[in-house]
Amino acid sequence: MLYIVIPVFNRLKYTRECLLSLRAQTRTDFRIVVVDDGSTDGTDQMLAREFGEVAVVKGDGNLFWTAGVNAGIRHALTLGANRIMTMNNDVLVLHDFVERMLFWAEKHPQAVLGALELDVATGKPIYGGERLDWRTNTRHDLLAELPEADRHGLHPVTYLPGRGLLIPLEVIEKIGLFDEKRLPHYLADFDYTSVARLHGFAVYCNYDARLSTYPDESGQEQTRRHRSLHGYYQHLFGIRGGGNLRNFTHFTLKNCPPRYMPYYLLNGYARRLVGYFLH
Repeated sequence: MLYIVIPVFNRLKYTRECLLSLRAQTRTDFRIVVVDDGSTDGTDQMLAREFGEVAVVKGDGNLFWTAGVNAGIRHALTLGANRIMTMNNDVLVLHDFVERMLFWAEKHPQAVLGALELDVATGKPIYGGERLDWRTNTRHDLLAELPEADRHGLHPVTYLPGRGLLIPLEVIEKIGLFDEKRLPHYLADFDYTSVARLHGFAVYCNYDARLSTYPDESGQEQTRRHRSLHGYYQHLFGIRGGGNLRNFTHFTLKNCPPRYMPYYLLNGYARRLVGYFLH
């Protein structure tokens, strides 16, 4: 059984819309676990009133993304999950999303799968996976490189985000859960999928399965939209900081081939130090 794990903290409207999109799926042989990390906007009452079929795990407001996902995965495993899908609450899945994810999961039962992301406002694709050249810290955007006629099926990638990320039980049994100690929020999803690939599991972006996202609502975008010295500090050192130097270092030490590590680290530090002001 597939269990979809969704960590939430406030943003009730997004959570409701996400769950309604999951309720409208063409394939319904899955269950949902919401990890409510101390929301104060009535999320708990809404879930109890409108989504009685959803299992809820409570947090105290200090889980952040990684520990929240891990708490949901642990609960799902006790309920007999053999596949886990992590999902953020600020996504809308198209009606055949689960069907198209499980179609390929059943053909490649040990593969880790992500999905093609669309802009919720325009319906246009905005993210379809990356291939990273560790030697030069160059990211090859599959959407930019794939001809439109080839934008279907599975495409191998270096790592995947946690929005609609399908993980077979075999992967969890081999590499464990997400690294909540060293990567409490950002990069935990990229790290997990990269580690899975290093352990021999195929990692694909599934271009047949689509979900819509709100790109302007990410924490990184909001921080950059209101630039300040405080925002710059949070960008580099805060738990939710998209350029967090400690997180980047941990990710690099775990995943980068040793011979490329010195350049990759120096290049990455430079990008984070100046990138806040360039985007």
